[in-house]
Amino acid sequence: MTDTARNATRNTTGGTPGMTLVVTGASGRTGSRVARAAAAAGLTVRAASRATGFDWWDPATWADALRGADAAYLAVPSDVGAPGAAEAVGALAREAVGLGVRRLVLLSARGEDQALPTEEALRASGADWTVVRSAWFAQNLSEGPLAAELRDRGELVFPAGEVREPFVDVRDVADVVVAALTAGDRYAGRTLALSGRRLLTFGEAVAEIAAATGRPLAYRSVATRDYGEALAAFGVPPREAEALTGIFGTLLDGRNAHLSDGVREVLGRAPRDFSGFVREAAAAGTWKA
Repeated sequence: MTDTARNATRNTTGGTPGMTLVVTGASGRTGSRVARAAAAAGLTVRAASRATGFDWWDPATWADALRGADAAYLAVPSDVGAPGAAEAVGALAREAVGLGVRRLVLLSARGEDQALPTEEALRASGADWTVVRSAWFAQNLSEGPLAAELRDRGELVFPAGEVREPFVDVRDVADVVVAALTAGDRYAGRTLALSGRRLLTFGEAVAEIAAATGRPLAYRSVATRDYGEALAAFGVPPREAEALTGIFGTLLDGRNAHLSDGVREVLGRAPRDFSGFVREAAAAGTWKA
């Protein structure tokens, strides 16, 4: 099928019937939800992860994942602003376009200056792009090392001070990604900013988890420069830990203490509330010692 015919099909059908979506990081926090939401919407999902032979840092693995697909969801490992992310996204996006995969959605971070070169690399690729800038994930507190801290130590140590953050449910992020992909060209060339429905400090978020679990959980703020030691304890490589502490130093300076309306704009409803997320996760035993 030519690019013209392919685009015509997208524009008349909304992109859903027969659309094949490549989901990078399909076993990860966002990718797994995007894959489920896309399948529920009738898309054919093609998982792209190390388990399927795809490697973000090995261009030789990209073509097999992309060939014959209609769209791709791009979630960079570690962070969208990490060293090498812009180069990898730009190169992969150009290869995707060359293979006829023009519709690309990039997961980015709201307020993260280090992510801007990666976003620009996508825009310059020739793709029909959408950037989804997300606030801090609620699920960062229920999955991964932060959840393990709360579960095993009864304490969250993090360099956020008393900054307020509008935690967003990853399921809302996934729903927005799929809606953007299945709405024809409506969100092509757009940057969508997503947040939850209210602002919470990390201490207030932990207090809600403590109330839901009945456990005396605590939050302890540390200086960003000292948080690298905690990342090292989590097994994060030194170069990556240095990049992340630099990102946290700006991302958690209060610039994100405001709400964004992207979820309502795209989905026509309010974002899921943090309290609902906490109740569900607590009922599932997420933070049970």
